[in-house]
Amino acid sequence: MKQPRSGQRLAIAAALVAVLAAAAGAPAGADQFSKRDALAFVQKIDAIHAHAGGKSRAPLKTAISEREVNAYLALDGAADLPPGIGNVRVSLIGPGRLSGSALVDLDVVRRNQKAKGSLLDPMAFLTGRLPVSVTGVLTTHAGEARFQLESAQIAGVQVPRMVIDELLAYYAKTPGTPKGVTLDSSFPLPDRIQQIDVQRGQAIVVQ
Repeated sequence: MKQPRSGQRLAIAAALVAVLAAAAGAPAGADQFSKRDALAFVQKIDAIHAHAGGKSRAPLKTAISEREVNAYLALDGAADLPPGIGNVRVSLIGPGRLSGSALVDLDVVRRNQKAKGSLLDPMAFLTGRLPVSVTGVLTTHAGEARFQLESAQIAGVQVPRMVIDELLAYYAKTPGTPKGVTLDSSFPLPDRIQQIDVQRGQAIVVQ
């Protein structure tokens, strides 16, 4: 089977993660993940992509485990991530709740900002590669998704939502969304996905 571009896989992984952030505390080591789990993730995403491009309109449900997502991100997904993001992990808490994990180079974001923040801007005091943690609720319906933030931390310190909005504004830029997105924004799910049901330890992708 011809594999879709890695960006297609990352788009669906991003929908599962909702945001790319880093968990407070030490990230899990890549050695605890198996190539078999990473390959299972790739095969499932390829099947989702193939179903979206096929003629069949029969409903398809695909269960993707937290372990499969993390194995792919740890072993194969690094090349697909934007500059300045690494060690991405997800935790599917359910029902609907999830947290994301990554090490974010905030200097990369700052260098690419058109305008420097004022002294009142929390981003003005955040430098270097720092762990950022985000937890929230992902709701999806009829091909649209929205992430409701519950908490966010950088290096273990609670930060205001505006800081996460700045990171999203930078990292979520696409040709269709040149200004990125905010946490209030709904975003379309790729590959005719209608919803993603986040359960404990797995997500059910419904096309």
